[in-house]
Amino acid sequence: MNMRLKTAGLVALAATLPAFADIKINDSLTLSGYVAGAYEYQKVKTLPATDSLFDGTKDTPSADAALLAFTGNFKPVTGVLSLYYVPNLPKNELSVLDAYVTYDVGSGFSVTGGKFLSYLGYEAFHTASMTQITYGLVTIGTLGAIPTYHSGVRLDYGDKDVSYGFALVDSVFSPNGFAKGDGELKHNAGFEAFFKYTAMADLTLWAGAAYDTKGGFQTNSVTVLDFWAEYKLTKEATVAAEFSTKDGGEFAKGHTWLAYLNYAFDPKFSTVFRISGESLSGKTKTVGNNAIQYTVCPGVKLTDNLTVRTEITYYDYKDNVYRKGLDKTLYGVQAVFKF
Repeated sequence: MNMRLKTAGLVALAATLPAFADIKINDSLTLSGYVAGAYEYQKVKTLPATDSLFDGTKDTPSADAALLAFTGNFKPVTGVLSLYYVPNLPKNELSVLDAYVTYDVGSGFSVTGGKFLSYLGYEAFHTASMTQITYGLVTIGTLGAIPTYHSGVRLDYGDKDVSYGFALVDSVFSPNGFAKGDGELKHNAGFEAFFKYTAMADLTLWAGAAYDTKGGFQTNSVTVLDFWAEYKLTKEATVAAEFSTKDGGEFAKGHTWLAYLNYAFDPKFSTVFRISGESLSGKTKTVGNNAIQYTVCPGVKLTDNLTVRTEITYYDYKDNVYRKGLDKTLYGVQAVFKF
């Protein structure tokens, strides 16, 4: 989810949309977006004949994606509408992602209403804002600790040193996929909050929390705490770490983590090294359900608009009873054009 952007005011807008160079249509309307295409191949250590989860299909559906975002700026009001397309999804290949209005209250505060992206997560939601093809286990593991889009209202503040926000939404998580919440407040509600500290040079500290009340599709209340830090060691090297813990009942309780290094060998060529892990507790703890993911992803910026990435990711399930023997290696190539 895209929380890496440093903002001063209108934090909601910058946190949701990728950092692209907008195309100006007129004085009030701009257009931005991206198109991404990828090839992925998975090699599984032991493939049961009846197992369809590892049949060569893409591990990362959003590796192929297209976004078209319209931003209307009528100060102090900003409106955003984005259309998102992912081919070959079981349903809703074309989705409306962002659909919100932000009012700049002044003094760094803003109020947003509509459908917007969750605060939580170090890794960006949008493919063009990623530095690798796949997501870490913090985002897409069995726990599913990082939510995506939902509808509601939020209050945000931002300046050069700190930013924070609070949101009331229809649901933090959703039975309807990544593009929307559950669409109601009658049976349950969701709450999110975050705080980001950027006063120290080259260092970003972030802490966030989310809570879904019990009711409707949620058979248990769900609590998520998420913490990440990013530090620019040198001009070439950026390191980051994230830890997330989730309590969603006996079968969705545990923690996830990742460690991240992005090294730029020159302005056009860089490589990401990432280790991510997941450990479930609750009733699953008695049988074991752990996983570790190792990623290396070189990327080349061919132009300001076009980037090509290659990736090798290994999934280790040796301590996972449900997937024991299904260790796999993923190979991927991706091109991303942004505008």
